[in-house]
Amino acid sequence: MSNSTPPEKTIPGKGKTKEAKPTSRPDGGTAQKKSTLNRVWHDENTQSELVRGDQHDYLQSIPSESVDCIWTDPPYFLSNDGSTCINGKRTSVNKGQWDQSAGLQADHDFNLAWLSECYRVLKPTGTIWVSGTHHVYFSVGMALMQIGFRLLNDIVWEKPNPPPNLGCRCFTHSTEMLLWAAKSPKGGKDRYTFNYADMKTANDGKQMKNVWRFTAPAKSEKTLGKHPTQKPIELIERCLLASTSAGEVVLDPFTGSGTTGVAAVNTGRTFLGCEIEAKYARLAAKRISAANEQAMPS
Repeated sequence: MSNSTPPEKTIPGKGKTKEAKPTSRPDGGTAQKKSTLNRVWHDENTQSELVRGDQHDYLQSIPSESVDCIWTDPPYFLSNDGSTCINGKRTSVNKGQWDQSAGLQADHDFNLAWLSECYRVLKPTGTIWVSGTHHVYFSVGMALMQIGFRLLNDIVWEKPNPPPNLGCRCFTHSTEMLLWAAKSPKGGKDRYTFNYADMKTANDGKQMKNVWRFTAPAKSEKTLGKHPTQKPIELIERCLLASTSAGEVVLDPFTGSGTTGVAAVNTGRTFLGCEIEAKYARLAAKRISAANEQAMPS
């Protein structure tokens, strides 16, 4: 059993250099490219893995109807040269080229493309969670419905300690949305998982509402490094505990700092993840590997 983070290596069958072909980009155009998927972390016991590469190529490498749940935090397209407040200082909101908008229609086409692949790889009983702000969740919600997903809930993540609004021209942004959707149609033979009783128990015996209060990730979650859109582990753990069972497969095509992977390991799920940025793939591998080592029986 291998639980340490190995050097990057080409994945047999996945990591072969592919012939150049037109591929979709966030700007809605096409580009001729050769893409290699490199595995940066793998656990032989659970067959969990983290791959560095483009989500488009990684999703295409996954067999149809093989994934139980998807939890992901895609680009919000809010890197618009604006500013925010971090630790009392004015800071640029720009996060990288991957977060820049290419225009309304191009951004929506991008969401339609990756969500269509998610629909394909999900089992008939599978569900998907997508996190976002108002910059993207309207597009994501429409794309989910266009593709054939059934929206189950919009979860409001309330942040008790949001950064102040420096412009003072609108209300302080203190929430993010999680859209939860099922592949199965209403009334069909396939039933998605919702561990209602577990959620009720976790909420002191009362039905859990769709407004969840969590602080931003604690310093302890950033000891190995951080990501500009990092989510608290506890938030994702609740989603996975609500919608999956132990041993099931959880996919995150936009892995970032690896929080979905950490949550999957902590809750006994198998994790499949992909991250295109090398520095964040390395960070995610370190975080998931550390969580996996901690979860191993002594």
